[in-house]
Amino acid sequence: MKKYKLTFAITLTLVGSIIFLTQCTKDDQVLDIPSAPNGSELYSELTASAPTIDGVIDASWDKSAKLTFNAVVPDPGNNLFSGYIGQAYPVTLRSMYDNQYIYFLAEIPDNNKSVRSAPWYFNAATQRWGQEPTAKTFDASGVLTRDGWGEDKIAMLWNIDNSTPKFISQTCYASCHVFTPYIDYSVTPAVPKSNASSGNHYTNGANEKIDMWWAHPNRGLSFGLMDDNYQDWSGGPGVTGLVGGSGNGRHFDDLVVSGASATWPFAPTYTADATQGSINNRQSLKLDGTGASVNVPLFVIPTASNYDFIKVADTLAGGTAVKVLGVSSTGVLTLTSGTIDPNTGTDYQRVGDPVFGGIGPKAIPGVIISPVKNGRADISMTAVYTGSGWIYEYKRAIKTGDVLKQDVDFTGFADMPFGFAVWNKSNYQHGIKPNLMLKFKK
Repeated sequence: MKKYKLTFAITLTLVGSIIFLTQCTKDDQVLDIPSAPNGSELYSELTASAPTIDGVIDASWDKSAKLTFNAVVPDPGNNLFSGYIGQAYPVTLRSMYDNQYIYFLAEIPDNNKSVRSAPWYFNAATQRWGQEPTAKTFDASGVLTRDGWGEDKIAMLWNIDNSTPKFISQTCYASCHVFTPYIDYSVTPAVPKSNASSGNHYTNGANEKIDMWWAHPNRGLSFGLMDDNYQDWSGGPGVTGLVGGSGNGRHFDDLVVSGASATWPFAPTYTADATQGSINNRQSLKLDGTGASVNVPLFVIPTASNYDFIKVADTLAGGTAVKVLGVSSTGVLTLTSGTIDPNTGTDYQRVGDPVFGGIGPKAIPGVIISPVKNGRADISMTAVYTGSGWIYEYKRAIKTGDVLKQDVDFTGFADMPFGFAVWNKSNYQHGIKPNLMLKFKK
């Protein structure tokens, strides 16, 4: 989407976050959010000819009205989105439905396809392995030092059973709590903090829930699925008021609260997730087996070039990926079979311009991916990069088999507010379009 951080990152992640937002808010903060302008309504057409979910815009979409808008990166006031603030990502959105499914088609111009997240490269000067940043990085003077290596992706947020009152007027901002203060018990004595460095997402009531749909390259999308998540209130003020890092209500579908820790960080505990769609391709090993510990890749496919991901299936018996067992002080990796010497040529190194340049053809992916399953796999999607932009085509059942109140239910075909988010080569910073409304044409 990389260490899975349930802090701000997915800070939106979702549409707003979302993930995983950004002009986040706490309960008593007044947001400068304009009322829904003309052109904010998405009309879903009743169809007798369902589209094929293949990323090709077929004739069945011709009668569907287009909603065009810009998803703009806001300024939450904490430098969280520095380098991206004010960027606008054009979106054209269409929808249709039948008695089984609702369908969406999103078209987003983009000059570059970006699905690699934090790929590994070898620094020949320091003889150490490192990972590219998932967003633009700057020096102390604000000068750009390296372009980001994050992902292109989109997200939608929905109000489950109209349970979240603020969603009606604020959509994606309704659950974002940047600047919300908390008591930090990680130090003694405990001290209050403003939490200005992150934007955790959680709702403001025990029964409030928000449905989050992610077109996430590292989770599901590579296997023809969106990643279906939800937001809840993260245990309420008894948790969110104590420690900011645990005040995160973004969860994968199927997870539910199973208890709470009795000591710091006082976080609610959730049932184990057996359907994770990605893990970091990272481990810590000692130089030459006895020296300082350094981070290196966990798996590599020695025969592959220009590959975006390693799949879990590749790491199993008979797969093409091999495990990294050791690293020398000069960066040579020892594998279960053979070695990799990154000092020979630039196959594993940065190439070209130091800020905007690329990486060698053998650069190792930063994530290991597997399909999302069960409740996380409710939304079928195909994403196609055309050379000038993305086509996202997806569908979801009008009503899923969800019994945990983690999915929005379209059965009544009532008007539904939603938010939309766009990421452009970044894992966290994203453009947001709140105050959109889905209307079914019957």
